[in-house]
Amino acid sequence: MIEAQRLDIGPCRLFLKLENQNPGGSIKDRIALSMVEAAERDGKIKKGSLLVEATAGNTGLGLALVAAQKGYRLLIVVPDKMSQEKIFHLRALGAEVRLTRSDVTKGHPDYYQDMAARITQETSGAFYMNQFGNEANPLAHESTTGPEIWSQMEHQVDAMVCGGGTGGTITGLARFFEKVSPQTEMVLADPEGSILAPYIKTGKFPPTVGSWVVEGIGEDFVPPVCDLSHVKKAYAIPDKEALLTCRELLLKEGVMGGTSTGTLLAAALRYCREQTAPKRVVSLVCDSGNKYLSKVYNDFWMLDQGFIERKRFGDLRDLISRRHHDRAVATVSADDKVLTAYQRMKLYDVSQLPVLKDGRIVGIVDEEDILAEVYDNPEHFNERVTEAMESHIVTVAPSASLEELMDVFKRGMVAIVVDGSEFLGLVTRIDLLNWLRQRWLNK
Repeated sequence: MIEAQRLDIGPCRLFLKLENQNPGGSIKDRIALSMVEAAERDGKIKKGSLLVEATAGNTGLGLALVAAQKGYRLLIVVPDKMSQEKIFHLRALGAEVRLTRSDVTKGHPDYYQDMAARITQETSGAFYMNQFGNEANPLAHESTTGPEIWSQMEHQVDAMVCGGGTGGTITGLARFFEKVSPQTEMVLADPEGSILAPYIKTGKFPPTVGSWVVEGIGEDFVPPVCDLSHVKKAYAIPDKEALLTCRELLLKEGVMGGTSTGTLLAAALRYCREQTAPKRVVSLVCDSGNKYLSKVYNDFWMLDQGFIERKRFGDLRDLISRRHHDRAVATVSADDKVLTAYQRMKLYDVSQLPVLKDGRIVGIVDEEDILAEVYDNPEHFNERVTEAMESHIVTVAPSASLEELMDVFKRGMVAIVVDGSEFLGLVTRIDLLNWLRQRWLNK
């Protein structure tokens, strides 16, 4: 548990419980152990059994740790919006991962919970952990998380800010505080688009369910283990606010939390700033930001999603996702070898590289160029990249029209934006699509 020192918290004191320090890097380690041990006590699983779970990733990581230690097999069904870091981590721990659609809701055969339940029914000897309906989930927080917070806070907690995914955390903590401190206010932090915050505020479900980027919290239904009867206040936090709050937490407090942490912290900050008298408020760092390096902590991803802004020019420079002036474009020098170009493509996960000489673009090299150069003679990896590059390039000025840009694309080429002799960056089809999407969303 740490106390926030540099965040604007109004008259309150804000404390953060660092669940990112658990062995699997998240609060879900607690429920993973609790659910497995409950299934063992009830005789529902035995060594070698296949455990199946639907998860945003963190419960899967906790289950993978427990399963490996106890000798169980594990199959995890994960929505495809989850970070690659989580998926890589799951597979490294020996879990089988099934990716499914994140753009469908409960009742659709590809919805991750429905798919996990179906796989369990179709697989002999499999056991569905079902964190959404497993009472061992909230019990873990009632019996461990709550008592720890109560002790660490020296038996004084005025408000507890939690998220709701399965609802296990907020349910278990509410039950604990109802016993030891009924005056403790339970506050829900919810992604904008989820139905939980509107339900708390109005007592009714919204007519439609939105979508959100934040992982692990927010729902399109109230899970069976989720008891919101003790929750009287809720905040719906937009993705942008949540993700920027994540980055603020790292910058000001040195704590790298995951995306759901941003939602919880944003809600906690709103709550603290609304108070007229000092209160002792607790929230959670639900998991480690190491699982989101490719997202919230990646400036380019944040730019592509429209969550952070940069200088706008009103011309084609606004379409360049990686500006050369910002040293964001992977390039090679005309004096570099073909092997260097190949290695740089692999390193930056790109399929083409501008070739520069004295700051000016002299060509472009792509995978097809390199393959043609080395196919008959791999020794040509040692040739200068100018031997493989395409020197016939199409450049456009920043003032060029979208029609001119489309003409370049129709010829099967990438648009190279130059201002006089200065190379500014590349515009690809996906860059144009992203720009059009952002313009549409911001109407």
